[in-house]
Amino acid sequence: MCTNYAAARRDQLFRHFGIEPPDSPWRDEVYKDYPASIIRRAAAGTHADVTTFGIVPRKHIPPGVRVFDTMNVRAETLGEKRSFSGAWKRQRLCLVTCDAFYEPNYESGKAVRWRINMANGEPFAIAGLWREWDEGEDGKALSFTMFTVNSDDHPLMRRFHKPGDEKRSVVILRPNDYENWLSSRSMDEARTFLNLYPAELMHAEACPALPRASKTKQSGPVDERAQ
Repeated sequence: MCTNYAAARRDQLFRHFGIEPPDSPWRDEVYKDYPASIIRRAAAGTHADVTTFGIVPRKHIPPGVRVFDTMNVRAETLGEKRSFSGAWKRQRLCLVTCDAFYEPNYESGKAVRWRINMANGEPFAIAGLWREWDEGEDGKALSFTMFTVNSDDHPLMRRFHKPGDEKRSVVILRPNDYENWLSSRSMDEARTFLNLYPAELMHAEACPALPRASKTKQSGPVDERAQ
């Protein structure tokens, strides 16, 4: 699972992905319900949008329903889950543009946040699924989730999460698969991309989290590195 990641910056969207960045800003460190950039294909062509991390934003969970997380979707069961199945059947696929993502490592006996990125240091894309919401007078808004697969046998990704828990990994796409992923014509075709990324092309190291900002600060200016 991935519930915290470092988003690709505006300059990286243009240089690495060849996409003009959207006008709205986003934060460098992304958590649940934070704005973040994705790349998707629409009627106007392939472009980037600022969306919400978690395909069902908290404000869209009905009153009285226990709050649940939708930052990740299991590739094995996504067609069975109402929160994801509609977007999946419509093939609303996207690229979640990243500089790194974070996972907890328990090898020391306690949870230590680790940073995982590409061995060559380049930004990359995680396979994602997006959904549109009607915000009434505010118009339409988008949200997204990341695909995950079992990683029990992956040399790197099996090192994360609590002992005894199933090991999961986000789906990192190869750059030459970006266009084919976005243009998948069926659920069966899209599933062929939902695989583990080679460990030898990845890098990981301990990266304890900085103190989280207060809610007041979170509503203030975004990190300039994401602009």
